[in-house]
This record gives sequence, structure tokens and C-alpha cells, in this order.
Amino acid sequence: MRHGDKINNLGRTHSHRTAMLANMACSLIESKRIFTTTAKAKALRTYIEPLLTKSKEDTTHSRRVVFSYLKSKEAVSTLFKEVAVKIGDRKGGYTRIIKTGNRLGDAADMALIELVDFNEIYSSNKSAGAEKKAKTTRRSRATTKKAAPKADKAEGTDSAE
Repeated sequence: MRHGDKINNLGRTHSHRTAMLANMACSLIESKRIFTTTAKAKALRTYIEPLLTKSKEDTTHSRRVVFSYLKSKEAVSTLFKEVAVKIGDRKGGYTRIIKTGNRLGDAADMALIELVDFNEIYSSNKSAGAEKKAKTTRRSRATTKKAAPKADKAEGTDSAE
């Protein structure tokens, strides 16, 4: 029975599962997005998000801890040089899972998992939207127009007396 067992075993032994997740994490770090099944993408998210958090602090200890999970020097150096710079101000939620439908052969649910800060489509739309918001802020001008003539009348009466 699997009472309270929260890990998805993905039909693999522990060693096979950790090796698979390490390889998928290296692929995700190097190519910034991978296409896989939804179950593997969700398991990969729980595997890689703590590593991305650990990469924010570039110390020898954090590099060694991340290397013990990934087993790839290239992936670790890419993580600490490129990825950690972009995710430095983000507090969490470094990955995005986009469901893409079912696989043709066996109808497995497929998904695209990607690093959030490396998607130019979403980031360019957000920055353009932020610029538009900043330019098109609306302020009620009716109150300022009404307040200005009253002040002029008051000044005119003061100078006449």
C-alpha cells in the first residue's frame, strides 16, 4: 500500500528514476525547454526547483551540492553562469509546464516544461504591456480644472480688496 507516499515513482526503480531526472534536468538547463510526458514534467519540476534555488548563491558548497544531483560539469556551469543570473530576483516558480495534448502512439499526456525567464514570447509581451500601462495611466482631470478657476477667483478677490 502507498499510504502517504507523495512521490511519483514513474514505474521505475529509485536508481533509474534519479538517473532519468538528472538527465532531464541537464537537458532542461542546457536547452531551456524540453518536451516530455506530463507526469515526468511534474516530477522534474520538484527535482529541479530546489537546484535552481541553490544556484542563486554561487559558492563552492552550492556548486558541489548541485553537481551531486546533476553529474554534468557543463550543466552546472551553465546553471551558475546563465540561469542563476536571470532567476536571481525571482522567489520561486522557475519552471512552467504547458500541456500540449496526447501523444499519437499511446495517447500519453504530453507537456512542454521550460524555464520561465528564458521564454522571449512571454517576457516581451509582459514588458510591452508594462510600458503601455505606464504610458496610459489615467488621471481625472475634471477635478483639477474645476479647482483651478476657484483658486483664480479667490486670488482675484483678494487682490481687488
